[in-house]
Amino acid sequence: MKIAAISDVHSNVYALRAVLDDIRKQGSDIVVNLGDILYGPIAPRDTFELLMENELVTIRGNQDRQIYEATADEICSNPTMEFIHEDLGTLPLQWMHTLPSNLTLNESVFLCHGTPDDDLTYLLENVESGHAELRTDRDIMALLNNQSEDVILCGHTHTPRAILTSSQQLIVNPGSVGLPAYTDDLPVVHSMENYSPHASYSIVEKGDFGWSVQHKKVAYDHRSAARQAIKRQRTDWAHFLSTGRAL
Repeated sequence: MKIAAISDVHSNVYALRAVLDDIRKQGSDIVVNLGDILYGPIAPRDTFELLMENELVTIRGNQDRQIYEATADEICSNPTMEFIHEDLGTLPLQWMHTLPSNLTLNESVFLCHGTPDDDLTYLLENVESGHAELRTDRDIMALLNNQSEDVILCGHTHTPRAILTSSQQLIVNPGSVGLPAYTDDLPVVHSMENYSPHASYSIVEKGDFGWSVQHKKVAYDHRSAARQAIKRQRTDWAHFLSTGRAL
C-alpha cells in the first residue's frame, strides 16, 4: 500500500497544485488530506475547487472548524476570516462541516489532524521552549490514548517528522503543503519553521520489511502566493511563505 499524505494547505492553491502534480508522478494508491485546508489569505475558493477535481480522503483540522463555527462578530473582527468567508461562499462551508475530525482508513492506518482526541493539541511536538521539540515517548503514548493502528498520520504542526513509538507504531507528520512557517500564542508563544519556502508532503508505503517514509519538498511559485497574502495586508504570511522562517 502506498499512501500520499498531505496536510495544512491553508488556501495555498499554488502549492497544492504543485504537490498534486508531484504525487501523480510518484504514483500512490490513495491520497489523504489531514486538514487545515482553506484558512488563509491566499485563494480559499480556488483551493476548494482544485480539491474537488481530485479524489482525496479528507478530514478536517482545527481551522476548518473555526471557519464554519465563526460568529458574525468573529468574522467582522478578523479581516482574514472576513476575506475567507466572502471568497468561499456557501458550498465549501457546508463541505467542511461534513468532514470527520479523524478517520480509521483501514485496520493499519489512522488519520487525525492534531491528536486522536483533540484537533488543537500537537501530537509529536512540545513547544514550551518557543520552538518545536520532540515530545517524550511517554507523552506521545498518553496523547495516542490507546489508538492501536500501526500507522498514525497527523498534521497541525507543519513539521515533517516520522517516529516509531515504544508500542512499535509509526507516526508520520507530512508537514505543510501551504505554509512552511508560522507563529502562534497558544498553548504558549512559539514559532514553527522549516527554513525554506518548499511545499511539503509525504509518501508512506508498506513494503516487505515494514513501512517506509519519504518526506518530499516541492518547489513551486511561492512568490505568487506571497503576493496574494500581501494583497490582504498579511505581510507576516508573505514572509512565512517566502522564507520558511518566523518573523
